[in-house]
Amino acid sequence: MPHLVAIGIVSKDLRASIAFYRLLGVEFPAPDGDHVEATLPGGLRVMLDSLELMQKLDPAWIKPAGHRMGLAFQCGSPGEVDALHARVTAAGHDSKTAPWDAFWGQRYAQVIDPDGNIVDLFAGLPAG
Repeated sequence: MPHLVAIGIVSKDLRASIAFYRLLGVEFPAPDGDHVEATLPGGLRVMLDSLELMQKLDPAWIKPAGHRMGLAFQCGSPGEVDALHARVTAAGHDSKTAPWDAFWGQRYAQVIDPDGNIVDLFAGLPAG
C-alpha cells in the first residue's frame, strides 16, 4: 500500500519560506539552488521548490490562485498555540485567525506563509 512520504510546496521566495517554516520547527538547511527539503521527526519530508524550478520541470505549469493547500501543526498545549501564533506574527507574517477556543474542542489559530498558504496551529483543550 502506498504511503505519503513527502509534501512539496512551490515557493516564490525560498529564503522567506524557509524562515517562516523554521518558526514552526521545520529545520530546513540553507538553500543551495531551487530545491530544499527537511525531514520531520516522523520521517515525512517537506520540500520547497522555486517557481523557476517548477517552470523548468513543467513548462505548462501555471501558478495557482487562491488557497493552494493547507498544513496543520499540532502544538503541545493551548498556550503553545498562542505563543507560536504570536512568534510567527511578530516575525512579520499575517494571521488569518487569531487564537480562539473552537467549538470542536481545540485551541485553534491560522497564519499565512509567504506564498499565501494557510497554516493551522492547534492543540486540544482540557476536558471539562
